[in-house]
Amino acid sequence: MKKLIEGFKKFQREVFKTKRDLFTSLAKGQEPRALFISCSDSRIDPCLVTQTEPGELFILRNAGNLVPSYGTTIGSTIATIEYAVGVLNVKNIIVCGHTDCGVVKAILEPEQVDDLPAVKMWLLQAEATRRVVRDNYSHLTGDALYVATTQENVRIQLNHLKTHPLVAAHLRSGSLELHGWVYSIETGDVWTYDFAQDTFRSLVPSAGKVRRKRT
Repeated sequence: MKKLIEGFKKFQREVFKTKRDLFTSLAKGQEPRALFISCSDSRIDPCLVTQTEPGELFILRNAGNLVPSYGTTIGSTIATIEYAVGVLNVKNIIVCGHTDCGVVKAILEPEQVDDLPAVKMWLLQAEATRRVVRDNYSHLTGDALYVATTQENVRIQLNHLKTHPLVAAHLRSGSLELHGWVYSIETGDVWTYDFAQDTFRSLVPSAGKVRRKRT
């Protein structure tokens, strides 16, 4: 806690003071550019990765960056999406998965969470990912299977988003766009889902090859 408290003091002393005008304007309301749905993993910092200021991202974090289909459950994730689209009128929703994700590992090896009943229940939201991977990627092993599962999980959460009434309405009117990302902790690269080509491509083409296409 000492490090956190000292960090807050530094924020008050150095950061807040230099950005006082920004925080004064934010006290009057928010108009975020996007709803950013990411994993709770401590190694993922949406604002650092996107180099955004306070007020630019409306951030929703949970284990595995999962989006329940509308009507399956009512909870904070669904309420946050509804508020972001219906009240804040965000123009973009980004679902961001990442490498070395514990939820992806548990999808592939569910016995890992046998002693974690709440986590096991939450992973029911990833059941579609598990079945898609089981039925379509039995020929893959190791890293290739892990990559496929990570990417499929992002794709499926994008599909779940489309079941939300406000999201569907805003997509139909053209006032909202969906984006799927996979962030690499090791390299700092981001692969984005190309809906037309059904594949993931690096946001910085020179940083890496196009990732494996869905089969």
